[in-house]
Amino acid sequence: MTSSIPVAGTRTTQRPGPHAVLLDLDGTLVDTEGLWWTAEAEVFAELGHVLDEVHRSVVVGGPMSRSLGHLMSVTGTTATLAELTLAINTRFEQLIARGAPLMPGARRLLAELSAHGTPTALVSASYRTTIDAMLRSLGPEHFAFTLAGDEVSRTKPDPEPYLTAAARLGAAPADCVVVEDTPTGVASALAAGCQVIAVPSVAPIAPAPGVMVVRSLEDVTLPFLRAVNTRIH
Repeated sequence: MTSSIPVAGTRTTQRPGPHAVLLDLDGTLVDTEGLWWTAEAEVFAELGHVLDEVHRSVVVGGPMSRSLGHLMSVTGTTATLAELTLAINTRFEQLIARGAPLMPGARRLLAELSAHGTPTALVSASYRTTIDAMLRSLGPEHFAFTLAGDEVSRTKPDPEPYLTAAARLGAAPADCVVVEDTPTGVASALAAGCQVIAVPSVAPIAPAPGVMVVRSLEDVTLPFLRAVNTRIH
């Protein structure tokens, strides 16, 4: 398990580019958005409800309480939020135990950031147990720390996760580049005052002030990140 203790002295001012890189997890580094939907669909099916694909783009990228609140509303299930949360997290962890592939370019990007000493943190709406399970594939050594959705009082799209991560790295939010795959994550990063590289997964993301949209993590290199301050605006 990676530490949640604030990291001191990691801000680098000698190199051009971002003082820190903050990375989302699901759908950004690891190809899990489909697995989350499978877990939700299977659990609801066992309760007698078939989830329509139209709801998939609504629940992607947000906190489980919001996603399940929506699915509970549209299905009318009598299961409680606590029951569904436990069942879906358990099912998801069973699915990722069989293997959760990294997104194209993820392993190369993490290795590049590590090799050049770029302060990097993982900022996810997923729970701590889920993050720790996926870190086995990602390599915890690539991150100064990881921040889970159940370790903040307000998760994405609230700015708290990215404000917290920037502070722990000793960087101003405006000097951080966030990499996200959903509108919810992008909204969180923008509200925190960070610059954003969006790599859309399930839901489309349009370019906007402070947001650069790319096709894949394969397009995100260290020179690209170093130039992002001038390219995004």
